[in-house]
Amino acid sequence: MKVHEYQAKEIFKEYGIPVPKGGLATTPEEARKVAEEVGGDLWVVKAQVHAGGRGKGGGIKLARSLDEVEKMAGQVIGMTLVTHQTGPEGKLVRKVLVEQGLNIAKELYLGMVIDRSTECPVMMASTEGGVEIEEVAAKSPEKILKAFIDPALGMLPFYARRLAFGLGLSGDLFKKAVKFMTNLYRAFMEKDASLAEINPLVITKEGDIIALDAKMNFDDDALYRHPEVAAMRDPNEEDPLEVEAKKYNLNYIKLDGNIGCMVNGAGLAMSTMDIIKIYGGEPANFLDVGGAASAERVENAFRILISDPNVKAVLVNIFGGIVRCDRVANGIAQAAKSLEVTVPMVVRLEGTNRDEGMGILENSGLSFITAKSMAEAAEKVVQAAGLK
Repeated sequence: MKVHEYQAKEIFKEYGIPVPKGGLATTPEEARKVAEEVGGDLWVVKAQVHAGGRGKGGGIKLARSLDEVEKMAGQVIGMTLVTHQTGPEGKLVRKVLVEQGLNIAKELYLGMVIDRSTECPVMMASTEGGVEIEEVAAKSPEKILKAFIDPALGMLPFYARRLAFGLGLSGDLFKKAVKFMTNLYRAFMEKDASLAEINPLVITKEGDIIALDAKMNFDDDALYRHPEVAAMRDPNEEDPLEVEAKKYNLNYIKLDGNIGCMVNGAGLAMSTMDIIKIYGGEPANFLDVGGAASAERVENAFRILISDPNVKAVLVNIFGGIVRCDRVANGIAQAAKSLEVTVPMVVRLEGTNRDEGMGILENSGLSFITAKSMAEAAEKVVQAAGLK
């Protein structure tokens, strides 16, 4: 789950991580009030959307008077912000973060993720702040410093000291950086985050280290432990079909193709999408109904699939291990009848009670296209979608 910058900064403040003074506004008038409360003579108006590259897209503006704050907020709120992460359709900006302007002396980068190869959290730092970390990794990988942290030991002081030395910090700045990194590690681990990124992390001319930006993502499977984080979810920033799927505990991710995929199991979903592409098609989604593929669950899955106007055909690829194929077949037939599915449906069942399941489909009176193998199913669904 992703959160907005202002929400990530609220978590940062909870853990003693310095952030600029600021507040949220949903109207230009509110933005002016926030700026008055913040004080000073320089403010930053920042669009709050789940996407990077906001500055390049016109979503971050500087204001040198209260009138300018109100004017800039009026320009940003309601705009469709297009960045390299939003896609060409962009994202509607509904709110802005108004913050104090800082006297920036230097920009750094600091971030944390889980490294799958070492099975450890890794903290990364770089002197190349304000630049996309992917660009730094591609052009100057030696400028990315890494500390792989043993979760059994936690953030031992030498991890942070090594990173701070690598950034060229000394004296009070060095001490502040060590404390900053230690607190970031605590926030990352205690909130079950999958990403914590500060780009840029700034050193001010007054000698402070402040998180000018903040990005946090969280492990969905751990949200039951953090209702305060789950409450930060913004459905406006998610695809409506993905939001609908969450209501029924379906794993659904919208893609750009036109072949709907209904499978059980993430591995089978990935394989199904791969083989569709091999046969010249493009998957419209990733939809995993999981092991409990009841008739009701399958019907909800179908309803979400065909709600996407781009879907020209549906491929159902089910392996009956935990779930029985006859139960899935009943759900498919029931869904096709009640939802009046009009797009072609290719079904491949394998595993427990496969023959019974295929018999249910054949005797349903509906025009299912059946297949015995994944290759055959992929070939038939690509043809049914009119791609061959």
